[in-house]
Amino acid sequence: MSGYPNQPPSYGYGYGAPPPPHPYGAPQPPQSYGAPPPAQPYSAAPYAQPSAPYNKPPKNESHSHSGGSGGGYSAPPATAYASPFASLVPSAFPPGTDPNVVACFQMADQDGSGFIDDKEMQRALSSYNQSFSLRTVHLLMYHFTNSNVKKIGPKEFTSLFYSLQNWRSIFERFDKDRSGKIDYTELRDALLSLGYAVSPVVLDLLVSKFDKTGGKSKAIEYDNFIECCLTVKGLTDKFKEKDTAYSGSATFSYESFMLTVLPFLIA
Repeated sequence: MSGYPNQPPSYGYGYGAPPPPHPYGAPQPPQSYGAPPPAQPYSAAPYAQPSAPYNKPPKNESHSHSGGSGGGYSAPPATAYASPFASLVPSAFPPGTDPNVVACFQMADQDGSGFIDDKEMQRALSSYNQSFSLRTVHLLMYHFTNSNVKKIGPKEFTSLFYSLQNWRSIFERFDKDRSGKIDYTELRDALLSLGYAVSPVVLDLLVSKFDKTGGKSKAIEYDNFIECCLTVKGLTDKFKEKDTAYSGSATFSYESFMLTVLPFLIA
């Protein structure tokens, strides 16, 4: 990214690294990604299928929060989930951080709190000729802090800052006609280079979602490319936490599913 300080080789989240031998989501011979095991008939019950849908209570018991007999989904009482709005732990710049990155953060942190909020980060990044919408900024913050408090500290800001260099480099590499946008095919190739093999149907949805013209131009600009990559990477990472066997299948509780998807919708 023009004007950005050089990053240490260990920074970032793997973007720009050589793609793995089998991108996540790609068919793996001899068994297709996500297909049931060969010995299991197609009509067999899915792995870890619950015996009763959505933790439905027995007839003589009720887990309704209101104490009534109303329907709806009820969370298992013994399960506790971390709050998506948990306070951030104060952090410091990693050793060897480029002084320009430190200066950029400190200039934005006008109250000296050790954190910058979404609008302050938006202004900080714009000082390096990068214009991002607040939604993209929110997704960046969520991805690097795993929280929706819309604040970020020095350590996380440094990782974010250097990762933007990698993403910019990838965008420019696949923007082969130098139009400032990447189209359907270029986005597919860019995601493959990052290790994500999405289906044509998913690719269509991504282009339609992140195309600023509402799908008319069938192409996405740099800031929306960042948002698209964050969404694909974030959801894939959350899925892979459950897909421990790397089979393309995972089991989520209702609460876990909601907490996985909603942060990307409300950013």
